[in-house]
Amino acid sequence: MVNGERKENEMRWRYQNTVSLLIGAVICLTHFLAWAGAKDATLLKEVVVTSEQERLKNLPAVHGAKIYGGKKTSVIDLETAPLIINNNYRQVIMKTPGLLLSEESTPLLSLGYRGLEPHRAQFTQLLKDGIPIHADMFGYPEAYYTPALQTIDHVDFIQGGGALLYGPQPGGALNFVTKEPYDGPLSLTLENTAGSYGLFSNYTGLSGTQGPWGYYGYFHHRQSQGFRNNNSQVDLYSGGTKFKIQQDEDTTWKIGFDAYQENHGEPGGLTRADFDSDPTKTNRLNDRFELNRYAGSLSLDREIDQDHLWELKMFGGYYERLSWRQRNSGGNFGLSPSGANASTNDIESQEFLTGGAEARFKKDYLSLGSDESTLTAGALYYHVTSPRIDKRGATPDATDGTIRKDSDRAVNYISVFVENLFRLGKLSLIPGIRLESIWQFVQENINLDKTTVPLADDASFDFVPLAGLGVAYELPAGLEAYGNISQGYRPKIYTQAVPTGTGQVVNDDLEAGKSWQVDIGLRGEPVKYLSWDASLFYMAFNDQIGTSGSTVENVGDARHQGIELATEFDLIGWLDEVNQTDYGKKLGSVNLFVNSMLLNAEFTQGPNEGKTPQYAPDFILKAGIEHDHHDRAKLRFAGTFVDDHFANDTNSASFIVPSYKLWDLTTELKVAKGAASLLGGINNIFDEHYFARVRTDGIDPAPGRNYYVGLKMVW
Repeated sequence: MVNGERKENEMRWRYQNTVSLLIGAVICLTHFLAWAGAKDATLLKEVVVTSEQERLKNLPAVHGAKIYGGKKTSVIDLETAPLIINNNYRQVIMKTPGLLLSEESTPLLSLGYRGLEPHRAQFTQLLKDGIPIHADMFGYPEAYYTPALQTIDHVDFIQGGGALLYGPQPGGALNFVTKEPYDGPLSLTLENTAGSYGLFSNYTGLSGTQGPWGYYGYFHHRQSQGFRNNNSQVDLYSGGTKFKIQQDEDTTWKIGFDAYQENHGEPGGLTRADFDSDPTKTNRLNDRFELNRYAGSLSLDREIDQDHLWELKMFGGYYERLSWRQRNSGGNFGLSPSGANASTNDIESQEFLTGGAEARFKKDYLSLGSDESTLTAGALYYHVTSPRIDKRGATPDATDGTIRKDSDRAVNYISVFVENLFRLGKLSLIPGIRLESIWQFVQENINLDKTTVPLADDASFDFVPLAGLGVAYELPAGLEAYGNISQGYRPKIYTQAVPTGTGQVVNDDLEAGKSWQVDIGLRGEPVKYLSWDASLFYMAFNDQIGTSGSTVENVGDARHQGIELATEFDLIGWLDEVNQTDYGKKLGSVNLFVNSMLLNAEFTQGPNEGKTPQYAPDFILKAGIEHDHHDRAKLRFAGTFVDDHFANDTNSASFIVPSYKLWDLTTELKVAKGAASLLGGINNIFDEHYFARVRTDGIDPAPGRNYYVGLKMVW
């Protein structure tokens, strides 16, 4: 990059960061002025409130206008563990079996489920307060944005039967549920954390309630130099606001807006030899990634009477994905770009303008005697318009270039769904159906790589009915047996409908991938100090779409089967129960937890028959101990153990991910009468030398031992 271009690029980053800071400042100032102008606003002295409200480990049978009965679910409670810094998702999923984190050093998330490909969580539906947050639910189902964990109260994970609740994805649904406004005039939170590799994280939150109005605003900034020796910087700004209006005791409105801007370097993959000798090595000095996202939502919950509930949501946003990547003349796995092409770069710009609306209805009624049953029904409309432009830069670090490809893309999606929970004494039956209609359009305006074939103009329509059945049976001692069988599917994405590569073609009979899966399990809390969930699962994923040579086609079927186990044991609670003591009131809780997944996955048909799907280890084991001293002191020491596995479906030797085991120590200690908390942690405390991700450009190394310390103030 010439000096003028470099200065222009630096000024551009500074301008965007300044704008982000101003957005955060305006949000906080607006909320402060609203509080200061309220006649009844009073700054109260510290009041410590102890609540006996139970924090759920599984979702209830019915919650709002959604039925979770008969489904395998988990509630990831972020409030009971020490504060998670830097959106460390390894720590988020520590108590949840079935999920595999394909770790990377960027803020981007790659999360797999029961042996499904983890890249950008594209087989798992990601939501925030029930609203999709993928760039595009179907045409480009990659999640580049995830919310700051400081704004999240808990995360709901709906496994196998999630298709009938949120969509057809075979990997279930992960829903980030944001915090509610503070139940008081004002609460101000300031949090600053510093750590290894130049990590600095700041979070400012302002929240309160005045009469029927509740508000929550935040600003978050995170930056790091990264552990690679060059081009691994991360710079992230986000801010948002949430208003809650209690119109009356039966009617609640919520209005939300979020802004997010992030950019990071991409230092490139390594060979195994380079990783073994120096995992901090950088092979790509010019590759960069940027994401900009702005989103808003409006929701209404209306309880017509004690038996009828309406939930309405409207949402929309703008999503921009940009990348600058140096070209390469060959594969050069783990090596620096070389050859004639390395003197240029590829510049990719994708935009996603999304909008949608969802309505859900719940009705409780008596059926088959005096047992109360529940009917839920709803419809979702989702639309995205997504132009894409690919340019060729004249230098390896060019910020602009000549247009080579220009295409217009769009998706229209309508889904109608119905579920009913029939209660027959201790037995519950939950049949459901979801009707999926998806229209996808791709039109090429320019493609300089196509010189012998016409430009593509593809329009397709799929109508897919999905069905499911859940069963639950209440057993003595607080136990429940449950089972679920459900269907899912995976439509073709934009680059499969119209490939961008030179000479690539699409098979005329290309079909959407289809799945069905079964969960059978036993869960419960037989005593107040012990909870557990044990289940068997089976998933068939057929007609998977891939590339064979230069043809995009259905490449085969796979089956995934195994066992999932999860348990928590409160040692102090057990001692109190056995000895009739009350140590829990003085010491709090000391929880021992273990969860694991045993997985057997294999391609049963197609060119990879007999091979193992990517990121499908034979086992994942997570275990640890955590102490919670009545919210005044929290400590967790926990480990993750992952068996060796492959990072591609063809099981290439260079794509082997060796087994690894990691331990993290995190703590949060309240001081100064609870107004301040000291934060600290050591990640990968025993300095495991490992990687959990391999891409076509090589091994993506993971960091060694690293630490952080911080201070959180709450008024």
